[in-house]
Amino acid sequence: MAVSVSYPGVYVQEISSGVRTITGVATSIAAFAGWAPTGPNVATLVTSWNDFVEQFGGLDSRSYLGYAVSHFFSNGGQLAYIVRLVSTVAADAGQVGDLQLEVGETNGEKRFIELRTRREGTWSSEYGAALTVTDDRFQIVVSQKGAKKDELVPVESFVGLSTKQDDERYVLNVLNAQSKLLQMDEPDPKKDPLPVPTKPVAFTPFAHGRDAKVLDPDPNGADKGKAFVDALNANRTQGGGGLVLLDDVDLFNLLSVPGLQDTAAIQLLSAYCHQRRALLLVDAKKAATITTVPTDAGDLHTSDSSYAALYFPWITAPDPAADNRLRAFPPSGFVAGIYARTDAGRGVWKAPAGTEATLVGASRVTTTMTDVENGLLNPKGVNCIRDFSGYGTVVWGARTLDGNDEIGSEWKYVPVRRTALFIEETLYRALKWVVFEPNDEPLWAQIRLNVGAFMNDLFRQGAFQGTTPKDAYFVKCDKETTTQSDINKGIVNVVVGFAPLKPAEFVIVRIQQIAGPIATA
Repeated sequence: MAVSVSYPGVYVQEISSGVRTITGVATSIAAFAGWAPTGPNVATLVTSWNDFVEQFGGLDSRSYLGYAVSHFFSNGGQLAYIVRLVSTVAADAGQVGDLQLEVGETNGEKRFIELRTRREGTWSSEYGAALTVTDDRFQIVVSQKGAKKDELVPVESFVGLSTKQDDERYVLNVLNAQSKLLQMDEPDPKKDPLPVPTKPVAFTPFAHGRDAKVLDPDPNGADKGKAFVDALNANRTQGGGGLVLLDDVDLFNLLSVPGLQDTAAIQLLSAYCHQRRALLLVDAKKAATITTVPTDAGDLHTSDSSYAALYFPWITAPDPAADNRLRAFPPSGFVAGIYARTDAGRGVWKAPAGTEATLVGASRVTTTMTDVENGLLNPKGVNCIRDFSGYGTVVWGARTLDGNDEIGSEWKYVPVRRTALFIEETLYRALKWVVFEPNDEPLWAQIRLNVGAFMNDLFRQGAFQGTTPKDAYFVKCDKETTTQSDINKGIVNVVVGFAPLKPAEFVIVRIQQIAGPIATA
């Protein structure tokens, strides 16, 4: 703003430097989709395994979802969105538990306070509530049945409650706002208001809780995985809404649908990841072999294949829900955790593979392969997981589904694709301030300054090839990139280029003997 001068003297004016610091977006927020017996039907953020257990019930041997999330967090993951898939058939939906607390009588008619659980499922039968009365107030205690007969373990308590709607401790408002287990419906305005409790109520368990129909992605199952795929593709008016619920999520970087083996569904997910600037982690078929998996990779290839990476084989690991007996699990949950751990320690430009990429919690792979067999799969864009003595089970591949050598794609490597997505998403968000600014050299100079500073910071962190910034990246925004015709159309063009780091897949060591001095005379 110009200074308005009115008297002789010194005037101080602050001038903007034009610097708008660009901060990189997160790179390892995962999204998991699968069936769970209970949980909210919205894309839900969980920040720990305990958080998932609290909202979705933990491990369930009928679904890979809980196990994949557990593997993600145990291998370094920190943030994940969960999309709970439910049947599109209304009759297959689950049901919440409910109970009625008989609190008195009016004109000989019994009066109740009705409670419901927040989540559906049979788990609710292990919980219940009791009510005690103190003067004109009452208390509700929620307990879980203990291991011993008649043992109750209190989990929630709400004191000083009232049935008066204008009271700050109105029971409906308190429970709906504070309880993690209970909820109450608004009373019917055509009926009497909530009754005032006049007598205590002993512990009463919830009833009628029912799990939703199990959805299995296995193509060899009873319905060949059809109900699972239908739920995945459901719109918002069908069941829980399917993967479309992720549209409400601002940002995710990795997508896993554990155990999914339907080719058409995987291709659709690759296209969706392209749209969301994310990467799909694809599980090889459970029955895949070293011979069949290259064909599977070829069948999955589309124009969006650089937004997906295929991992083979499945992982054998202890099952905590079955006395830690060994069981085969899809690898994508483990791999998503490896991505997060690598990003945190080395950066998104480091391949999430190698001797550092050890799978925590894995016992072994379901298919052991030799170096020669690995050499048959790697050029086909199949990322192998292998057991190495001294290192354990490690990820030993870093190619996208565009990584088949015969394709010759510039996006054959996972870290190259993910680095580009990171830069694209960051600049997409960071340059919103440019919209509606005067489209001329002062604006272009500011863009070059801010984007250049961001790219230089990445260069100093080792994200690019080259020994100097000039060799590593460039930022162009001037009259060459934005012509007068562009200006007339309201367009400003920013061109950003970078020299990506590519993983050293093949380390060649040349050894030569040095002959000792040879007497020639």
